[in-house]
Amino acid sequence: MGTWNSRGLRGSTLEDMINRTNERYLEKGLALIQKIPTPITPVRIDKEHRHITLAYFEQRSTVDYIGAVQGIPVCFDAKECNADTFPLQNIHEHQVEFMKNFEKQDGVAFLLIYFSRRNELYYMRCAEMECFWERGQTGGRKSIRREELSEHFFLKMAGGYVPYLDALQKDLEERE
Repeated sequence: MGTWNSRGLRGSTLEDMINRTNERYLEKGLALIQKIPTPITPVRIDKEHRHITLAYFEQRSTVDYIGAVQGIPVCFDAKECNADTFPLQNIHEHQVEFMKNFEKQDGVAFLLIYFSRRNELYYMRCAEMECFWERGQTGGRKSIRREELSEHFFLKMAGGYVPYLDALQKDLEERE
């Protein structure tokens, strides 16, 4: 299992934006999406400041978010990178398997990848993720270059919100 240390929360900017977006979608009756907490076991606690300074993950998490959009089961993971390439090592095998199995149950699984240096967000469909994952597993490139991605699935962020339902709609239309 991995270790968590208080070096700061990587990806918290993206998660904050997604959480605000999910609250807005709920208020508008569009979706019910929940953040899945990763269970941890505290090892070292700063009693004076009342925070955990070292902990171990109890189990592997599957995805960051799960819920339903207009009756469609949805799950997704939020990833962040500071370059024009996204390392495949940021996607874990158990996540790939969970997302593939989720889609076999007629759900929709995807990644939201935030290219922080460019302030760009990409909606990566599960099938697309699988192709890149397989390429990396069979000796091919171990990262995804931004230029390999479909311009069709880059999201326009507005006011700190992540309009992923727009990309989900495009994804569903392409599946028909």
